[in-house]
Amino acid sequence: MKFERTIFVTGFPGFLAGRLVERLAAPDVRFFLLVQEQFIDKAMKDVASISERSGVSAVNFTVIRGDITVKNLGMTDADTEVVTSETTDVFHLAAVYDLDVAKDLAYKVNVEGTRNVNDLVKRMEKLRRYNYISTCYVAGKRDDRIYENELEHEEGFRNYYEETKYFAEMEVEKLKDEVPVTIFRPAVVCGDSKTGETAKYDGIYYVIKYLLRFPEILRLVNVGNENVRLNLVPVDFVVEGMALLSSDERAVGKTVALADPEPLSTKDICDSIAESITKKRSVITPPAKVVETFLSSPISPSLTGLPHSGVPYFFIPQTYDTAVMEELLEPHGVKCPSFHEYVKNLVAFVEKHPKL
Repeated sequence: MKFERTIFVTGFPGFLAGRLVERLAAPDVRFFLLVQEQFIDKAMKDVASISERSGVSAVNFTVIRGDITVKNLGMTDADTEVVTSETTDVFHLAAVYDLDVAKDLAYKVNVEGTRNVNDLVKRMEKLRRYNYISTCYVAGKRDDRIYENELEHEEGFRNYYEETKYFAEMEVEKLKDEVPVTIFRPAVVCGDSKTGETAKYDGIYYVIKYLLRFPEILRLVNVGNENVRLNLVPVDFVVEGMALLSSDERAVGKTVALADPEPLSTKDICDSIAESITKKRSVITPPAKVVETFLSSPISPSLTGLPHSGVPYFFIPQTYDTAVMEELLEPHGVKCPSFHEYVKNLVAFVEKHPKL
């Protein structure tokens, strides 16, 4: 069978990669899915599920054992030959996303791994697009408006996750003159806006699970503030944006912030969650510095469920300009929904699935 696209994906069977593969699945699309040895069984099960739901033959999905941290991504010579000669599109999602990741591991996976992917990409004979998934937090400790055409800065980083994703994006940025590259920077990704489905309870889920403990009592005190906006995006919006722009020629050479153009303040986010649970808003909003000091205290994690590594993200005074994203997605009729529109679905999923 003649395939219109042959897509090479790293990071499968991760939540985002899995949903992206399902969104792109079609009878004339073939996938090469790079999977680490320990995830082979899960990958095979996920492929079977995707095939069944999409109606696309399992023959269209090839699981390849590999590891981005080694030369040729750990693939056999035969697999390397097929991938470099037949791939038309690449989605590089594999990375360490843990905010507490150790320096050596972060650099090995996020930076060296991306260099290895870049090396392979440059040898792909039929390449049409290299889609690299970065993060809005390459902005590090910057405290201003972050534009999509900006990257380099000297403000520092809160952790090795941010730092290594920054240097990894720098490596991909260098390729824009050599290959057709699109860099995507998602903001804080949460569950599906319609089903609430997610694979991990972190980020905004710390607040959801905290308020669900004793809703009528804990909702009285708002732990957010009016001066900081937390940019949240549902996974289905992120996947749709990447899927559409990966085949849109206008996105070649662009860096796209997949973020909410009108993010809510952390105070409004907390009230929105409280309302979805109790139909009531908060009564008291302590000064931000008081809340931050408490959340950073030794006793806070056990009481709130929020690890110290996540605290700074509720107090970052930076915003993300989305002019490029809006211009590119407007013809496709796709917009980022407001958190108000889908928070009930996120909460309902957590209530139904208290443990993942």
